[in-house]
Amino acid sequence: MSSSTVQMLTTSSLFSTQNYPYSDIFNQPIKRIKCVAKTRRRKSRMEILAMASDNSVKNEKSTKLITFLGKGGSGKTTSAIFAAQHYAMSGLKTCLVIHSQDPTAEYLLNCKIGTSPITCNDNLSAVRLETTKMLLEPLNKLKQADARLNMTQGVLEGIVGEELGVLPGMDSIFSSLALEQLVGFFENMVRQNRKKEKFDIIIYDGMSTEETIRMIGATSKARLYLKYLRNLAEKTDLGRLASPSLLRLAEEALTLSGSNLNLNGNMSAEIWDLLEQVLGRGSKIFAEPKRFGCYVVVDRNSPVSMASALRYWGCIIQAGAQVSGAFALASPNSSGESGATIENFSPLPSAFVPHISVGAHLDWNKIMRDSHSESARNLLTVTAHKASIPPVTFDPTNKIVTLLMPGFDKSEIKLYQFRGGSELLVEAGDQRRVIRLPSQLQGKVGGAKFADRSLVITMR
Repeated sequence: MSSSTVQMLTTSSLFSTQNYPYSDIFNQPIKRIKCVAKTRRRKSRMEILAMASDNSVKNEKSTKLITFLGKGGSGKTTSAIFAAQHYAMSGLKTCLVIHSQDPTAEYLLNCKIGTSPITCNDNLSAVRLETTKMLLEPLNKLKQADARLNMTQGVLEGIVGEELGVLPGMDSIFSSLALEQLVGFFENMVRQNRKKEKFDIIIYDGMSTEETIRMIGATSKARLYLKYLRNLAEKTDLGRLASPSLLRLAEEALTLSGSNLNLNGNMSAEIWDLLEQVLGRGSKIFAEPKRFGCYVVVDRNSPVSMASALRYWGCIIQAGAQVSGAFALASPNSSGESGATIENFSPLPSAFVPHISVGAHLDWNKIMRDSHSESARNLLTVTAHKASIPPVTFDPTNKIVTLLMPGFDKSEIKLYQFRGGSELLVEAGDQRRVIRLPSQLQGKVGGAKFADRSLVITMR
């Protein structure tokens, strides 16, 4: 990527100062008709069961990954557990994946959660990810592969995995690997030789929202790194010398772990092409409502929590995914916040999760069947297939590109142009996103302004 092809545009000089009011589409009261509540729940169950039946052209069930984002203390874990109970009671085989030492889930589910999936109740399992244990398996597979190939002359065998600690960045890497095994993002491209338990829904409650956002954007960002690594491997003496041995070691380790990329016999170029296809498939899945769902969770009584959730909404878009809706915890002794809405998040659909006390003995059947849970359950069901708000829209007639950018200020956004104006690179929220422009819109940026949480860019 040549620096001579880069044009940087500071958006503060491109924006208009006109203010645009927020949409008020969701500030209407929610009507509840108790006499049809049972019918609605039955319909809800039928709709959500369809999630697991039509995701593959081979009529095989595909697993869906769902996660919740928000500031600490906003109710992410409670919302994740509520969603897990909802899907399990709807007849979907569900697994709650927790990557923290927070014991909240054990109290709310009344079961001890370990590093292997444990059944909590009908259709619901839970597992706790611990990086110190997860790093042992790939190390042992590499040792076994090296024992066959004798590439390190016993150096790998001398590493004592149990004495290794967790370094910064390892949590995200190993949790991503664990989720891939549970969800099977690459199941059509990587042959799996071992049998594993199949789930319809995976609910992921991560260590932090920032780490989860990084994980979601990892596959799309890794494609650019792969491009430069390929150049290094194919165009330098060091790369041509080292890459065949490294690929042999990787293939052997994958085979021992039950996966196979079918590298044997392929030329180097074919292997790199296959890796590019795998990463491309992984990045597309996060934009598919049938395979991935993401919700923001807010504390309505905290302006900081509200601002953080808006920001995370924008960051998720920058990472290449979309937000399906917004949740807030209902106040204690409330009536499920009947008729209330979560302000400032329209046009996202929103709902309230009932207040759940950790110290009390919980009857989840009663909680989930109560009318106060209806709006939250409906939101989880309705957004199962529904496409989210488009993050990018193109208007070739008026030569306009509109980018949804909630939570950002105009001074925080930078635009770059590469490759003769065929792309826009948007930098915001510690994320970079490449927008490939259709041929009718390729050219230089003529101006930009903010309108209703969107960056409206005029091309020339």
